[in-house]
Amino acid sequence: VQLQASGGGLVQAGGSLRLSCAASMFDMDYYAVGWFRQAPGKEREGVSCIDSTSSNDITYYADAVKGRFAIFRDKAENMLYLQMNSLKPEDTAVYYCATDYQYDCNNWQSDYWSQWGQGTLVTVSS
Repeated sequence: VQLQASGGGLVQAGGSLRLSCAASMFDMDYYAVGWFRQAPGKEREGVSCIDSTSSNDITYYADAVKGRFAIFRDKAENMLYLQMNSLKPEDTAVYYCATDYQYDCNNWQSDYWSQWGQGTLVTVSS
């Protein structure tokens, strides 16, 4: 599998960005996929996960981003997105998309994900 995140950039606090994750040799709709981030000097953390256990995508969010971020897929385009609104300086990080060929998001914030894309840098200025 090859995953490539894009869409990062510099934005002012309160602004919005949409990150994209393109996949090759991988069906984005068939497995659970997640977004993660790593801020300078900090450990990588889970941001959001979307599963594939039912026809209705079930989504999960870290407490820090609930109500501000939204994860969704475009099945026709085989793309994963992260819509980020009301951005804060503490959202500054390199964002990654990942999968582990699982169907659910059980324990998604644990460090078990095996397939990672190159990240995209998001910088939120105050």
